[in-house]
Amino acid sequence: MDIGFIGLGIMGRPMALNLKKAGHRLFVPERKSLTEEIRAAATLCATAEEVARAAEVVILMLPDTPDVEQVLFGPQGVAAGLGAGKLVIDMSSIDPIATKRFAKRINALGCSYLDAPVSGGEIGAKEATLTIMVGGPAEAFARAKPLFEAMGRNITHVGEENGAGQICKVVNQIVVALTIEAVAEGLVFAAKAGADPAKVRQALMGGFAGSRILEVHGARMIERKFTPGFRIRLHQKDLNLALSAARALGLALPNTASTQQLFSAVVAQGGADRDHSALVEAIEMLAAHRLGHPAS
Repeated sequence: MDIGFIGLGIMGRPMALNLKKAGHRLFVPERKSLTEEIRAAATLCATAEEVARAAEVVILMLPDTPDVEQVLFGPQGVAAGLGAGKLVIDMSSIDPIATKRFAKRINALGCSYLDAPVSGGEIGAKEATLTIMVGGPAEAFARAKPLFEAMGRNITHVGEENGAGQICKVVNQIVVALTIEAVAEGLVFAAKAGADPAKVRQALMGGFAGSRILEVHGARMIERKFTPGFRIRLHQKDLNLALSAARALGLALPNTASTQQLFSAVVAQGGADRDHSALVEAIEMLAAHRLGHPAS
């Protein structure tokens, strides 16, 4: 297929390259930040509108709701270049309510719309093992499935209504955040109590407490490798979506709220662009003990 791809950051760049490896043709907007690898793999277009004119399917992988709205509907945006029968797939993690609104505007142009946020981080994007959660019509999902299979492994059509994928992603981000917090608490407890947190992590990986987050982010915490990955400020954005939706639903999410505050503590120390596993630094501050240091 002719694929337009807009949003070639930490996640979007390897996702686009995996589509190229699968035999699809790429069209991307010109940016100074484009890597040589992307420049060699894609046809460059002056604007998002030109990308949409050239492509059968336009994929977005952008940071936040306002970014998606601007790229879709701003001057020389995607909507201006769409023709009937084209497909827009938003793989960003954004507001489910705004997603429904965007889908209606795209549908009015005679085009289909899927929301298909992902989980799996930079590693999953590079290895084409992403989890992809899709909301939208079954016909559009069937059309897009070969593209999803080039980028991910666990692909679920969550529902026929647009927004279903984004709701699923909000749930994912709640679970991920709270699990990161639990791993951080456990490892700091182990270190403060005098045990080797690396050995504790190794032992837990073979039991019921084992998880992908303990495996990957537990190692990041112990080794203090906080290059993103997935930035804290982006995870905070996702938790804000969860908390604002919870208020609208009259629903309490107490541990989501407290974990958001721990992220805020790291941000206050200049950590907004660190990997979300750096949440451990907030737990370390509360414990007055840092992983890797002998217990006092």
